[in-house]
Amino acid sequence: MRNFIPAKSVQARRTLPETSTRILVVDDSRLQRRLLAGSLKRWGYEVTEAGSAEEALQLCRSEPPDLVLSDWMMPGMNGIEFCRAFRDLSADRFAYFILLTSKREKAEVVAGLHSGADDFLSKPVDGDELRARITAGERIIGIQKELSRSNRLIRETLSELQTLYDSLDKDLLEAKKLQQSLLPERHRVFRGGTLSLMLRSSGHVGGDLVGFFEAGPRKLCLYGIDVSGHGISSALMTARLAGYLSSSAPGQNLALTRDDRGNPVPRPPAQAIQAINELVLNEMDTEHYFTLLLANVDLDTGLVQVAQAGHPHPVIRRRDGKIEQFGTGGFPVGLLSGVSYRQFDIQLQPGDRLLILSDGFTECPDPLGRMLGEDGLARIVASLGDMHDEAFLSGLLWKLSEFSGASDFPDDLSGLMFQRNDPTLGQE
Repeated sequence: MRNFIPAKSVQARRTLPETSTRILVVDDSRLQRRLLAGSLKRWGYEVTEAGSAEEALQLCRSEPPDLVLSDWMMPGMNGIEFCRAFRDLSADRFAYFILLTSKREKAEVVAGLHSGADDFLSKPVDGDELRARITAGERIIGIQKELSRSNRLIRETLSELQTLYDSLDKDLLEAKKLQQSLLPERHRVFRGGTLSLMLRSSGHVGGDLVGFFEAGPRKLCLYGIDVSGHGISSALMTARLAGYLSSSAPGQNLALTRDDRGNPVPRPPAQAIQAINELVLNEMDTEHYFTLLLANVDLDTGLVQVAQAGHPHPVIRRRDGKIEQFGTGGFPVGLLSGVSYRQFDIQLQPGDRLLILSDGFTECPDPLGRMLGEDGLARIVASLGDMHDEAFLSGLLWKLSEFSGASDFPDDLSGLMFQRNDPTLGQE
């Protein structure tokens, strides 16, 4: 470097910024380095000098600068080559790079920009212009530092969130296992019928549940529950409700009562739902409500007593293939006190099948957003006539996936199928 001006700006000398910006001056001329460094130190900057690009790179490895002032023409590695090497060295840390040059051609300027330079200063360098360029560079350095701090904070936050997510995911997997344990038997054979059940949550856990319990000699109670919402709170509500319809604690089962001898017998489904409704409103502090279907099955006669509380209508597939859907609808549980529920009977003949399904089936959308509906469900049930028991429920899911065009469903899916057989054949 052969030409550098003396600092002629009195105003520049007079105003010293409060800054800790580290500036690296690179020039093969010791005199020009000292002149430039002297002005920078008077302005309050922390200055380091290097007599070659190779020496500068060594300094950058140990103490990265915030701003670099480098001559273009130097023996060995020139300013352009140094700029490229510097950018490769500090790819994860921004520093402002100014080339000092006497070159004026556009092609040379473009080459400098392509090398990674941020600005140029023509020689001989004017002190006021140098100060202005450095001040502009400091603004960009400040923005980059703030951006780096923000990015670091985001990375740290994302790392913490990932750790939290992994912990929650592990807990949810355990919760899923616990919820699935509420359905200990997926298939059961009785003298007079076979029962198959399925439960598939849209997430880790959900608000659906199906189940059964024996309600005295040759009596079977079936139920389907669909709690509003999804996720953990719905699953907790479902688990609590399962306790009120449990065969392991007949004294707490609201669908059972006692006969004159103190033996458990099924309570009429409409009365049972009414009792559950009042219990939820009086003893559970929750915003959730739920639909419920209760069915008492007489394994000897095939008579089924049913009551609905907003749950989808039961589906009957007769032995001859005829599909029937009927019911009273009813009001969901947990919304209003004093609600009464209606009860109706279904007569099953040997070979008939009773399906209790959640609304995740009828409200499942196709790729255009059109729901399956009751008619679509009837068509699917009719198409699975040759399948029985668990295979039937698996086929139902496969057909639903075919309809929706996806294997993941937007809502929880639960269902059970009871097929009446000749009660004189088979054993429990």
